[in-house]
Amino acid sequence: MSDLASRLAALRRQAGAPVPTTPVVTPAASTSGEATAARLAALRRMAGVRDRIAQPRAPLRTFTRDVPGEEVSPGLRYLEQRFALPCAPSELDLSFAKMTTARREHLLHFDTETTGLAGGTGTRAFMIGAADWHGDALRVRQLYMTTMAAETAMLRAFATWIHGDTVLVSYNGKSYDAPLLATRYRLARMANPLAGLPHVDLLHPMRRRYRQVWENCRMQTAERRLLRIVREDDLPGSEAPRAWLTYLRGGASTDLVRVAEHNLQDVRSLSGLLVEAHGWAALDAVSPGGDEK
Repeated sequence: MSDLASRLAALRRQAGAPVPTTPVVTPAASTSGEATAARLAALRRMAGVRDRIAQPRAPLRTFTRDVPGEEVSPGLRYLEQRFALPCAPSELDLSFAKMTTARREHLLHFDTETTGLAGGTGTRAFMIGAADWHGDALRVRQLYMTTMAAETAMLRAFATWIHGDTVLVSYNGKSYDAPLLATRYRLARMANPLAGLPHVDLLHPMRRRYRQVWENCRMQTAERRLLRIVREDDLPGSEAPRAWLTYLRGGASTDLVRVAEHNLQDVRSLSGLLVEAHGWAALDAVSPGGDEK
């Protein structure tokens, strides 16, 4: 014990700390464990060593490569879900988007998850989600690739969801999703099924109406303000490329599953935001004073 005390005193002198002039008084040697523990505790205090506080460890996530959905082609998964929602009008007023009207059954709300946010020929969509109304239910269909080679099969499957009377609905889709898909169809030497179709991009009417009211007009802001939807444990869209590439390189599927959940909420929110925007026509037809314009 005296040798350890001498070494501690030397360390304190090297660090510039004052060395106690009063020698450490230790009790008579004892074989009891309590006496030994007390001496060790005193020496640790002299050396400024603090006992570590035991922190509970977060449970480790189980590694899994499992992904949801049915494999409809090698490397291509398909998911379909239906949700009972307040029924949309049979015909929606699209004057807010500088269009006329559209039948509910003709609307196709769509969103993509991609390998990058910059666009260009090097960026591809690895997941496409789309929602349409069937009676009083909203059907959400999702396609996503688990291998690079499945892109052509995904583009071909998505094309079957689109018809000559389809009206596209998106959020920033005119500037991003539609041009990106057009590029991928062209590179795959396939006809672009979106070409020439009417397209309601909800970002632009949201900006016209709420630019001076909200902090921003991102989709999640619109769904929080208008639909009272607050996402919990949502994987941001900017993390989608990393999640997919991690899976392709043999990593866990945990975050890829979260990308699918994020995409699912996106297309569900599109339907709700469109119904909200449809209601603007009736509100805008009456001035603040109650007189018709």
